[in-house]
Amino acid sequence: MSGQSSGCGFLMSVVVHGDAALNEQEKELNQRLRRLYPAVNETETPLPRSWSPKDKFSYIGLSQNNLRVHYKGHGKTPKDAASVRATHPIPAACGVYYFEVKIISKGRDGYMGIGLSAQGVNMNRLPGWDKHSYGYHGDDGHSFCSSGTGQPYGPTFTTGDVIGCCVNLINNTCFYTKNGHSLGIAFTDLPPNLYPTVGLQTPGEVVDANFGQHPFVFDIEDYMREWRTKIQAQIDRFPIGEREGEWQSMIQKMVASYLVHHSYCATAEAFAKSTDQAVHEELASIKNRQKIQKLVLSGRMGEAIETTQQLYPNLLERNPDLLFMLKVRQFIEMVNGTDSEVRCLGGRSPKSQDSYPGSPRPFSSPSHKASSSQPYLTGFDSNCCNGVTSNKSHSSSPHSHKPCPPSTGSTLPASDISLNGSRSQQPITSNDIDMEVDHFTNGVTESSSNGFLNGSSKHTVEPDDCDEDMEVESAQSKRQLCGGSQAAIERMIHFGRELQSMSEHLRRECGKNSTNKKMLKDAFSLLAYSDPWNSPVGYQLDAIQREPVCSTLNSAILETHNLPKQPPLAQAVGQAAQCLAIMARTGSGSCAFASVDDYLH
Repeated sequence: MSGQSSGCGFLMSVVVHGDAALNEQEKELNQRLRRLYPAVNETETPLPRSWSPKDKFSYIGLSQNNLRVHYKGHGKTPKDAASVRATHPIPAACGVYYFEVKIISKGRDGYMGIGLSAQGVNMNRLPGWDKHSYGYHGDDGHSFCSSGTGQPYGPTFTTGDVIGCCVNLINNTCFYTKNGHSLGIAFTDLPPNLYPTVGLQTPGEVVDANFGQHPFVFDIEDYMREWRTKIQAQIDRFPIGEREGEWQSMIQKMVASYLVHHSYCATAEAFAKSTDQAVHEELASIKNRQKIQKLVLSGRMGEAIETTQQLYPNLLERNPDLLFMLKVRQFIEMVNGTDSEVRCLGGRSPKSQDSYPGSPRPFSSPSHKASSSQPYLTGFDSNCCNGVTSNKSHSSSPHSHKPCPPSTGSTLPASDISLNGSRSQQPITSNDIDMEVDHFTNGVTESSSNGFLNGSSKHTVEPDDCDEDMEVESAQSKRQLCGGSQAAIERMIHFGRELQSMSEHLRRECGKNSTNKKMLKDAFSLLAYSDPWNSPVGYQLDAIQREPVCSTLNSAILETHNLPKQPPLAQAVGQAAQCLAIMARTGSGSCAFASVDDYLH
């Protein structure tokens, strides 16, 4: 039995290590393909990654993850030739596409062909012999272009040689390489949607394909850089003509509206003054939006919700799905330990319990501070909700902060569910805003509705009077659920129950909403892992995930002022990105080297 156990253990070890090696190879392949073909959307147009076990002649055998091809026919006449196509055609969005084939064995005669063919071309032939088929053959070095008669092209190739095939989808040409050296143009006027293809004809012939699984012998990236430079120069040379002044004025208006949209108050004012333009939103309104954005981007969702309700009393009540999205994000920030409602339970500093820059300044009174120093006896302070502690001197006011409610499990109207405390109507002063959020963008995604664009961004989000509290804790050693406080964990669980009740109420009142359902499920899934940050759903805890939330809320606020949800500049960038996508679908390869991101940087 012990021998059997050790044998099973050995086999299990081999399987595990084999799977790990395959995963690493797949990861390397994905990274290389993304680097080579960044414009390709593989959801729409997958890249060739292996030979197709379904699209081949019967004399072709496949092995090693369908990358090795061997001949298993008789090989007596040309009628015994056999070919295989790749799994997918070459997407036009590649711009330039390249693959290599290594000759493992030339077999008996070395009648091998490497090239391209369209879907439906006869596989009982070598590539190049039929219409819409193109090949470079090893036995004579000839190129075959839709004909059984070849043309002198390059040297012969044999065992140990590496033959590369490059398709230029911009000028519709193809050239080959041998052992890393270009052999020059072989074919012109190529049709679209061609598949990488290899053909063999005599026994013993074996070849391996490299679609990006390993570094290429030929420096294809240098060739790609040449074409990227050519396309960008062509764009730069586009004639503006007599409309330069008109375009300049339009661009200035677009930039000004973009600055206003993202609440860059000082910059917007300075730009408007230097370009002699008017700002079409009051400065106080811009600063209010800026304040809310800062809170969201720093993970202080409870305060962001409360501030929104103070400044725009009916906005969230009229948009229950928006309110639900904000609450779900607040739950995620509670897990992260960044939301004020759990931070005030962590006991990090008295400052975190008595004064938040997101709260109205009048609450920073001595009596307020005294009331907030009481111990948390029930898991959360009844006077502390969303990091704003109620002022007892204001307790008689209908606008004073209510305590966080106990969990009843009942379902309340969406506008009444106490997930964020009460709404104080204290004025928001301009003194609260003395800095702008640094915001960098590098493109537009379809999910971006107001210009929080695809890519990394860096935010300076700490208001002046609470730098310590606003600090984003990225150190691994500090990563604990809800900041490590048991009281905060209890408050988070209580909040989750309320969020579930809100979800059920929304479903009854407004019908099923798959987006809301998935959003809540993903957020709750964080609690299934001992280390949520390194879990499959841990991406939700990344600070960059706050951006689309901030974007959606900002757009909703702007709509209340009858201002566009998305700035014209972002719309123009988005339109340019969509134009490139359309170019890719219609077979225009130059779209690969006309990235919007390159010009934004």
